[in-house]
Amino acid sequence: MNPRAVRTVRFLLTGLGNVGVPLLEILQSRASLLMERYRLELLPVGLADSGGAAVAPHGLDIGEVLAVKRARHSVASLPVVGRPGMSGRQLVRDVKADLLLEATPTSFKDGQPGLDITRDALMRGMAAVLASKGPLVLGFQELASLSDLESPGRPPLRFSAAVGGAMPLVNVGRRDLALGKPGRFEGVLNSTSHLLLNRMAEGKSYEAALAEAQALGIAETDPTLDVDGWDTTGKLIILANAVMRVPTTLKDVSVTGMRGVTRAELDAAKAKGGQVLLLARGEPLGGERWEWSVRPTAVDASHPLARLGATELGAVFRSDLHGVHTLITGEQGSRGTSAAMLRDVLEIFPD
Repeated sequence: MNPRAVRTVRFLLTGLGNVGVPLLEILQSRASLLMERYRLELLPVGLADSGGAAVAPHGLDIGEVLAVKRARHSVASLPVVGRPGMSGRQLVRDVKADLLLEATPTSFKDGQPGLDITRDALMRGMAAVLASKGPLVLGFQELASLSDLESPGRPPLRFSAAVGGAMPLVNVGRRDLALGKPGRFEGVLNSTSHLLLNRMAEGKSYEAALAEAQALGIAETDPTLDVDGWDTTGKLIILANAVMRVPTTLKDVSVTGMRGVTRAELDAAKAKGGQVLLLARGEPLGGERWEWSVRPTAVDASHPLARLGATELGAVFRSDLHGVHTLITGEQGSRGTSAAMLRDVLEIFPD
């Protein structure tokens, strides 16, 4: 029997920040395992960050790229291959590749730059794997129409990294609960707000809890999207569209952040063996109608997420065919998100 042929997948990566750099680190450390287990070589032929791009049709040296990024320079500064000022969209338009990995900073205002980048990649016939939520929150239906999600034979579009990081919510919802009629969904999908609520329940002030989260690298300097519920809302919208298959936008979700949670509410939940969660919820109302919300919610000891740890995320799927499924994962940060992107790549290019 002949050994399996090695497949080389030429890829572009847009965004070399907290997700893009760990992704390259994983590729560097697991290259031999990819080859041994999957007979797969992932070859970077174009990378873009905020300062420009680097392009090499025969493959970029990941070690050189990581050294430049660790020195806090743009890949555009690399000799010969550097392209100062080249945008991610231009990279996708100009460089031939099989796969786009999209990890630019997200925006819920216009979905850019990821929306244009992903649209262009799909229209050029590239598979696309996204960590960025903005393009999916604002352009899910359009991107789905350009991909295999709606039309077999069109380029694959995957995005499990955009919802829950390493926790495989999209995978479980779309694949493992197939043919089931979905019931109520509940999820704790944002690590910053969850850690803050836990620390506040232990007696810390909001300010002290936020400072701890920032020191741990979980919270951004400006935590508005996290504590006001918008990051969670974006993830809920993606699940609504992709898993429940209900066209849903930002205006369809009732959103309340966690800033107004009181000491009395935290203590009352704790006394009942539960806690206050910033909970994303989808409630079927019959037919195609659903109610979507993100708000602080007190759960008692009987709830599947009542014992969720301070550094854990979790979700509960309900289905008429499959019953109740609870997923809980320890927070893996950006590395978990990067790993989820590669999980999607292996689904597109299976063994």
